[in-house]
Amino acid sequence: MYKREGFTLIELLVVIAIIALLMAVLMPALSRAKKQAKMVVCQARLKSWGQMWALYCDDNNGYFPFHTLGQNIRGSWIYPLRPHWETRSDILRCPMATKPPQSARGGNVYGGPFSAYQIATGGPEDLQEECSYGANNWTFNFRPGLTEIQGRPTKSNWNTPHVKGGNNVPIFSDTMWKGGGPYDTGIGGQPPQFDGQWLGINYEMLHFCINRHDGFINATFLDWTVRRVGLKELWTLKWHKKYNTVKTKQILIIVGVVLYKKVVTQAIGVLWKLL
Repeated sequence: MYKREGFTLIELLVVIAIIALLMAVLMPALSRAKKQAKMVVCQARLKSWGQMWALYCDDNNGYFPFHTLGQNIRGSWIYPLRPHWETRSDILRCPMATKPPQSARGGNVYGGPFSAYQIATGGPEDLQEECSYGANNWTFNFRPGLTEIQGRPTKSNWNTPHVKGGNNVPIFSDTMWKGGGPYDTGIGGQPPQFDGQWLGINYEMLHFCINRHDGFINATFLDWTVRRVGLKELWTLKWHKKYNTVKTKQILIIVGVVLYKKVVTQAIGVLWKLL
């Protein structure tokens, strides 16, 4: 009797087609699971940051730090909190933002949706650490007689976490810069025209409005809870005491367009790989 050895060409093609089909089905699911795991790690790290902020406030009569004098005002949180994190610098970065800052690629020190930024010098060996989280700059304590910090009126600051509605006041979150003090109007509240747009440090909301977690960022709030925040939702948070949280239709439309373009680009990339 004739004994067949191996597969025929048609059988081999069928097997390859089945494997390709399974990969096409499983790869997106695996990718989503990987992103989900990184988001959970990010939230855990922000939870630790909330504990650090709480410890600082407990040790300082319930108040947030003062801002630094001179340069690096938006990064004022770095210095008072350094003793809590300098021995575990991995806590500085979201797992989704592992790329080096722009400076390492011949550009500026700011980061992006998936890259860190370079923070100020200090700590062991005076290193310039890389970070992908930043603070709400409306959460500085202020000295008597000081009326503004970088043009932001101090009377609107949250100088203590003990406030009503703290679960809607962000203090620390995913960013591409050291921090920012978003406004509800003007360039300080302007939405990006595309994901990761950088127009300068004064475009405060752009620091936070980055598509790091599939249309969301993670944030710590004044009640020390951590949760996902949709990019459109950023304009509904109580960044400062006078912030107008009424949803602006134009802003929501622009942010929606940015997210739509991002999804379409990702879908085209997946289809191109399959083809």
